[in-house]
Amino acid sequence: MNQLSQFLPDNFDASARLSILAGRGEYPKLLAQKLKDCGLDVYITAFEDETAPEFLEEYVACDRADIINVGQLGKLLKALKKRQIRYAIMAGQITPKKLFKGLKLDLKAMLVMATLKRRNAETIFGAIASEMSKIGVELLDARSFLDDSLAPKGFFSGKKWNISDDSLNYAMTIAREMARLDVGQSCVVARGSVLAVEAWEGTDSMIERAGTFGARDCLFAKTVKPNQDYRFDVPVIGERTVRKLAAANIRNVVVEAGKVLILDKARVKALAEANDIKIYGI
Repeated sequence: MNQLSQFLPDNFDASARLSILAGRGEYPKLLAQKLKDCGLDVYITAFEDETAPEFLEEYVACDRADIINVGQLGKLLKALKKRQIRYAIMAGQITPKKLFKGLKLDLKAMLVMATLKRRNAETIFGAIASEMSKIGVELLDARSFLDDSLAPKGFFSGKKWNISDDSLNYAMTIAREMARLDVGQSCVVARGSVLAVEAWEGTDSMIERAGTFGARDCLFAKTVKPNQDYRFDVPVIGERTVRKLAAANIRNVVVEAGKVLILDKARVKALAEANDIKIYGI
């Protein structure tokens, strides 16, 4: 096992250049700090209207960032090759609706997309990973360097709740089935009823929708696919998730321990407990 992270390949070269393919949220920032703490040679590949500008400032100033449009696969590959990047890690979500509106595909992207019978995260990013490998860039497990961010078993926040084992098992059954069908990886249930399941709108919108019903004893469940490809599809809970749950009056959360990431655990735990939100790993 690699000493830097259990999720790295055994032959990982710590002296090689690594680029974070940075989407939205705090994930890229937290990962970048972890990489710097490990003494790695870090670059950023940012996406227009997705990557936080304030995060990019430091890397732009020292010429360690490339900014491209989401659909510019050819430009992405050229940038990685020019920078002599050996490894890449995807961190942070890309706005899902861009697959249907506002996506500006270059010729390389159009050729790759034309080969896909299904267009979802696994097929699209899998095809991108394949193109990257052709120029010598290995896409790493997105959990790499974030071993201490994995959700623990038992209560992460809170100490007890009034959620029954039947409700907990029901929520996870629905979430796992939706994940198996590649619909989404989370759901909200209340007293034996499914209020909402996640699809293309993403977790935040799903939580907002579930909150409109005003149901009591709501339980938010987040899981992983049966054959999860952790290079580009890592389920995450962060401060934004907790704020959405609080606003929707959803106070109970169950996640797959050891598989779901909890970003910036100390801050998430403090925010969850301040809002009486119990997070439990199963």
